[in-house]
Amino acid sequence: MAAAARALNVSPSAVAQQLHALERELGAPLIVRVGRTVRMTERGGRILGQARQLLRDAAELRNTANDDAISGNLRLGACTTPLSGMLPDILARLIGKSPAINVHIQASNSAQLYAAVEANELDAAFVLEAPYPIPKTCEWRTLREEALIVLAPAQLARHDPHDLLRSEPLIRYDRHQWGGRSAEDYLRKVGITPHERFELNALNAIAVMVDRGLGVALVPDWAPPWPAGLALARISLPTPVVGRRIGIVWSRATVHTRLVNLLLAESEAAMADARQDARAATI
Repeated sequence: MAAAARALNVSPSAVAQQLHALERELGAPLIVRVGRTVRMTERGGRILGQARQLLRDAAELRNTANDDAISGNLRLGACTTPLSGMLPDILARLIGKSPAINVHIQASNSAQLYAAVEANELDAAFVLEAPYPIPKTCEWRTLREEALIVLAPAQLARHDPHDLLRSEPLIRYDRHQWGGRSAEDYLRKVGITPHERFELNALNAIAVMVDRGLGVALVPDWAPPWPAGLALARISLPTPVVGRRIGIVWSRATVHTRLVNLLLAESEAAMADARQDARAATI
C-alpha cells in the first residue's frame, strides 16, 4: 500500500479509499489484511491479468491521442556500472528528444533488477546478462561487451598477464556475483591458481587497490568513468575473452511500451556514438 501511494504520489489512505471504492463497484473483496501486510484475495487474483491489460490499453490510447508528444512515467533499474557509465548519456538523449518523460531510477544488483522487471515492478533495467535463460515475459538486448583484462600497476605494464596472475596477489572480482564468474572460469580454464588477497564486488575500488600496489586483478574492461589519478596498466589476455555483457532487459507486459521502444533506440544510438569516439581516440 505504501509503495503504491509513493508511485501515485498520494497518501496511503487515499489508495485504501480507492481500493474500497473499487471493491464496492465490483461487489467482491480484492485484498485482505494479514497482520501488517496486505494480500490479494482469490477473486482479486482472477481479475489482475485483465486489470493490467486495461492499463496497457489505456496507456496506448493516451499515446495515440497525443501522438505528437511522447510523455509518461518510465520506471528504470540500473546496476552500478551502467548507472554511472552509459545511463547518463542515454538519458540525456532521451530527455533531449522527449522532455515530457519522467524517469524513476532504482539502483540495485542485476539479479534483483531482473526479478523486478519480471514482476512488472520496473519497465526496463540496465543490467549484466543473466547466466540463465530469461523468462518469456521479458526481452533482452546486448548494448556492450567487455573483454577480460589484467589490471596491474603501471610499472608492470610490459609483463605477461598470466605471469602476473600467477606471481602477484590477486584482488578478485567477486566470484559469487554474475560479473565475477567469467574471471573465475578463465582462471580455471588456463590452470592458474592465484594467491588471493581480497575479494569484492566493486570495480572502482579494485582499481584504486591495484594503484596502491595491493595486487593485480582480472576484471572486465568496463566503461568510463574510472577513478581519476590512477597509474594503471590494462593488459589484454593472450586470447580475447568476453568478461561480461551489459544490456537492457524489459517486460513485455509493461504499459509503457512506446517509452521503452524509445529508450531502446536512444540506448543503441548512444552506444554507437561511444564506439565511434573510442575508435577515434585510438587513431
